[in-house]
Amino acid sequence: MGALPPTSDPRVLVDYTSGDDAGVFRLDETTALVQTVDFFTPVVDDPEAFGAIAAANALSDVYAMGGRPLTALAIAAFPEADFPGEWAAAIVRGGADKLREAGCALLGGHTIRDPEVKFGYAVTGLVDPRRVLTIARGRAGDILVLTKPLGTGVIATALKAGRAGASEVAAATRAMTALNREAASAALRHGVEAATDVTGFGLVGHALNVARASGVTLEIRARQLPLLPGALELAERFQAAGLKANRRQFEPDLEYGEEPGEATRALLFDPQTSGGLLLLVPEAASASLLSELPGAREIGRVVDPRPRPILIR
Repeated sequence: MGALPPTSDPRVLVDYTSGDDAGVFRLDETTALVQTVDFFTPVVDDPEAFGAIAAANALSDVYAMGGRPLTALAIAAFPEADFPGEWAAAIVRGGADKLREAGCALLGGHTIRDPEVKFGYAVTGLVDPRRVLTIARGRAGDILVLTKPLGTGVIATALKAGRAGASEVAAATRAMTALNREAASAALRHGVEAATDVTGFGLVGHALNVARASGVTLEIRARQLPLLPGALELAERFQAAGLKANRRQFEPDLEYGEEPGEATRALLFDPQTSGGLLLLVPEAASASLLSELPGAREIGRVVDPRPRPILIR
């Protein structure tokens, strides 16, 4: 993306240069478009669940900006041979059902032949340009709230190795197929102005984006992180290449006030698929917001800038 030319259109409120989850294009004083695209290879064996996960993941970027998904276009890559047609149909069906749950209209899509299955969506939504959630509006004193548990990356990696239990896979699948719609609505109701979704860069990578854009330090309490069942036990043995890459890239920007165990430390960098929202909630509103989102957890707070943008306690 670094090779893209700069945007000069004054109607563009958010573009690829900001590090936010989606682009925002103003139509008028009260309406703007939110646009995003995301697709990836399967993370579970069930094709219908994979389609639903792909849809929830793509929709999440719109929710992370405070938007409401409106339309979607499917993007699919399927092998030419030895790929059952019913599997392709199940992937598409799972995605369509999830879009329907979100109230997002599927307009069509595009398919190519590829040796490796890939699936996802380009999603367009609407947002009030005066209430866009961005990564640049965090303030010292805000409470950090994470709305889904961590660990989808290590569980998916263990699944590929045949070492993830059925209950662990089921819990991860439930988390990945869950929409971030209610979390986004609660954020807007409680005056949240800064948010991001936790996906491929892991919790720390996305937290770093927020800290740098907002000019603050994010203090994360490792012992308060919500984790999927089995994630802690699997984290030391099943680390995807993405986790290791995240750790190499982001760990130099961390300050450890207290050393977490190795498994917890790994989960800080675990790439998530259809992860939760990281919300920076005004302190006075945090208790009320948490009461409305039973699966959400307070994981830290925003503090004045320190030498490093992330502090792990």
